[in-house]
Amino acid sequence: GGSSVYAKTAEEYLQSGNTSFDQGNLSQAISNLTKAIEINPNLAKAYNNRGFAYATQGNLAQAISDFTKVIEINPQDTDAYYSRGFIYDKQSNFTQAISDFSKAIEIDPNLAKAYNSRGKNYYNIKEYDKAWADVHKAEGLGSAVSPEFLTELKKASGRDK
Repeated sequence: GGSSVYAKTAEEYLQSGNTSFDQGNLSQAISNLTKAIEINPNLAKAYNNRGFAYATQGNLAQAISDFTKVIEINPQDTDAYYSRGFIYDKQSNFTQAISDFSKAIEIDPNLAKAYNSRGKNYYNIKEYDKAWADVHKAEGLGSAVSPEFLTELKKASGRDK
């Protein structure tokens, strides 16, 4: 069959899209990645990278849609959950962000950056004890927690550790 020809073409569009993205040409990147997806609707990497391009453009709803598609294709993709959580955070949708960071942690309990980001979202909804627990877990996994954030958390929670 001709499937190998199509797969190669989708890959080529993916590569072109990545190159455009690296050069900061977001609309060209999105156009190429969309072509890759049209040829191979299960090319998770194309959705993932297009999600980043949309996010960089400030098109957060489209970014969420693309990261959601990655998760449908690869339910164990911690990066997609993390990325989508990050976008929800940007939208001030803190509960959804926490849900996605928690899912990433469930899949990979050593994902330090997910504890770090979830802790900030717990802080945003004033769940200070949970925020502290995540800060400690992130630090325990060797992830640096921003000193500014620690200062804010101490102030807000009225505790030191």
